[in-house]
Amino acid sequence: MDTAVPIRTECPPGACDCRRELLLDDPGADRRILMLTQHEEKRLVARLEAVQTLEELRRMQERMRTQLGIVITITPSDNEVRTVQGIHIELSDQPGLCRKTRAAIPAAIRRCMKTHAQIAFDLLNERDLLGGLFGQHSPQE
Repeated sequence: MDTAVPIRTECPPGACDCRRELLLDDPGADRRILMLTQHEEKRLVARLEAVQTLEELRRMQERMRTQLGIVITITPSDNEVRTVQGIHIELSDQPGLCRKTRAAIPAAIRRCMKTHAQIAFDLLNERDLLGGLFGQHSPQE
């Protein structure tokens, strides 16, 4: 019995630059991204907004990479970071990744960081930009 996996519906002509047809025309193409239907995208965005720690965010990044092929790079700006807008969130260019999805995922991550500021502090501290000021507890006497 052949069970078809639902795939994302096609965007209206001219509304998106996702190059979905490249995936459908190439029999050897990685089509995992097409499994991200609009309903599943809403669930993913909600899940990203609910992330509470940097470790959980890193796990979500890894799961999106393995399950959908989405590669997300989250790095602090080389200049001063005053708000979460100063954190660079980039999705790798990938055929089949809808324009709306490319905007929704970084926006959800930023909303998550606004709600849970410790994530942004921990991200900055990964590069020692805060000099170890945040995320470490004082020694117990």
